[in-house]
Amino acid sequence: MFFRPILAGATVRDRIVACVGALAGIALTAYATSLISAAAALPLPLLAAPMGASALLLFAVPASPLAQPWSIVGGNVISTLVGIAVCRTVPDPMIAAGTAVALAIAAMSVARCLHPPGGAAALTMVLGGPAVAAQGLLPAVAPIALDSLLLVALGWLFHRLSGHAYPHVPATAPVNPHGTRDAPPQLRSGFRDEDVDAALADLGETFDIDRADLDRLLRRVELRAVQREQGALACADIMSRDVVSVPADAPPEAARTLLLQHGVRTLPVVDPDRRVVGSIGLRELFGPGERVADRMSRAATTTPGRPALDLLPALTDGRTHAVIVLDGQSRIAGIVTQTDLLAALSRPRPQAPAGR
Repeated sequence: MFFRPILAGATVRDRIVACVGALAGIALTAYATSLISAAAALPLPLLAAPMGASALLLFAVPASPLAQPWSIVGGNVISTLVGIAVCRTVPDPMIAAGTAVALAIAAMSVARCLHPPGGAAALTMVLGGPAVAAQGLLPAVAPIALDSLLLVALGWLFHRLSGHAYPHVPATAPVNPHGTRDAPPQLRSGFRDEDVDAALADLGETFDIDRADLDRLLRRVELRAVQREQGALACADIMSRDVVSVPADAPPEAARTLLLQHGVRTLPVVDPDRRVVGSIGLRELFGPGERVADRMSRAATTTPGRPALDLLPALTDGRTHAVIVLDGQSRIAGIVTQTDLLAALSRPRPQAPAGR
């Protein structure tokens, strides 16, 4: 199939976006550097060849640790400086070529800015020979640093417009919301950090993915496997339909009375049109304010047709005790509590027919 994805998670749209981004990024970088070079009368190329490889990483795999701003700018500039130093001190071009690339990898690793095009930047300096040596440190500034900065800035703007997050922010590890030494609820079962480290050691490979992102990916795989095994159980199948709610303009004492009277931990807060505007529990009742609306928190909501197990992350975060199910007009259709979901998970699953 044409444009068949070769990266995990890649789609045809992602590849097309990458092509458009590389086209715009390289063209605009070349145009900007041509204006700057002309104005400053710099005797250097407008665009360094390693920028092509940097653009591939920046636009095709923006979540890669190798494609982050410091990796691109720091990796290219540090490697260029290494290449210039080797060019001046190692006379044999073949030895210089290998030495420059090897030292560039070492320098980028120490500076935590490993970037594959940096190897090409170092090699380019060595291949330039006396012409590069005569320029001093200028090649590290223009075009390498200049190109890298412009490319990163254009990549940031392009990804904002195309809907990708850049720079990539690794997943935040869950924390225990109760301030005790126990692990967060999400991390008390299943694999642990040491299991991931042991698996990586078993494979003996280095993977182009942030350690926190790898953990998040594996936990999402676990969740998807549970969802598949439990079948197509929807929120509408397990939700409570006779839901107690409280008006937004009611006094906090009314919410406290309802919570205790019905033995629930979360009340949906509704406006005069019965639309959900928030939620309140005993924790929120300790806040300031004369009305429920002054003390309520943002409500966790879902829809009747959503798979019930999609609520697992929310209902195991240590803070959320119930998810409100809304109809098409943002009115209450039902509510799914931790108890509802636990009861659904405890039901025996249908057995597959023999022979399958």
